[in-house]
Amino acid sequence: MIRAARREDFLALRDLERAAGEPFRGLGMAEVADDEPLTVEELAAFQLAGHAWVCADTGDIPVAYLLVRVINDGAHIEQLSVHPSHARRGLGAALLRFADGWAARHGLRALTLTTYAEVPWNAPYYQRLGFHMVSDDELGDDLRRIRDQEARRGLDKWPRVAMRRDVALRTPNGCELDRRS
Repeated sequence: MIRAARREDFLALRDLERAAGEPFRGLGMAEVADDEPLTVEELAAFQLAGHAWVCADTGDIPVAYLLVRVINDGAHIEQLSVHPSHARRGLGAALLRFADGWAARHGLRALTLTTYAEVPWNAPYYQRLGFHMVSDDELGDDLRRIRDQEARRGLDKWPRVAMRRDVALRTPNGCELDRRS
């Protein structure tokens, strides 16, 4: 079940993020695995803005979560994490579909994100879900600022890319429209 994140979820989200980072260790990316999750205060800012959602298990415990912020003409996926015990079940894709619908309802045209180019569950995964890589010339000011912040944090030690996917247009009854029409 996807629902809005609640304040009482924040500690679980931090633990979930730590667990989601562990697989990076096996790729020689210990710094990514050891990267500290967002603080409770940072999570609260997303939650208060209405930009934080969780996928909860049958006990209402978050097993995946999504944070977005509005930049340029789109919803930027600030964080999408799935607990490794729930990986490969379509939860990340479900959260992205949710973000797509949210963005469409808010008049946004795209989903964007930044990710590792060569990590199988990063850029290759997002490509399978319809995202394409954005060249440096196409970044725009906000995405460029995000990439610069990531570089200052040392995240560009491994190849990173920005990616974009157009938001599906929907009619009021929820039907998708073809953007080519």
